[in-house]
Amino acid sequence: MNASALNTFGSGGAYGSLQKYLTSRYADVVVLTFAQIEDLLGFALPDPAWVEPGWWALPVAGAVPSAQSQSWTLAKRTATPNLPAETVLFERTST
Repeated sequence: MNASALNTFGSGGAYGSLQKYLTSRYADVVVLTFAQIEDLLGFALPDPAWVEPGWWALPVAGAVPSAQSQSWTLAKRTATPNLPAETVLFERTST
């Protein structure tokens, strides 16, 4: 990974405000609506976030993580979307 990618990963990148929010929550489980996530980010979620559960998945081992997955990974959380309800459950990981 190059220095630019490391800097983006370390800061949470475009999704840094979501990472900061999740990191500051004491609850082990945080549920946010898509609208709440968009409010935190200050921009609309891309179309795939609304229809593809894989958009919320952690990267495959050895792959470069997506900008969005970095935000909850850095906050030590997993993301489980409920697409019909337009919510995401962010659960604290044990690591």
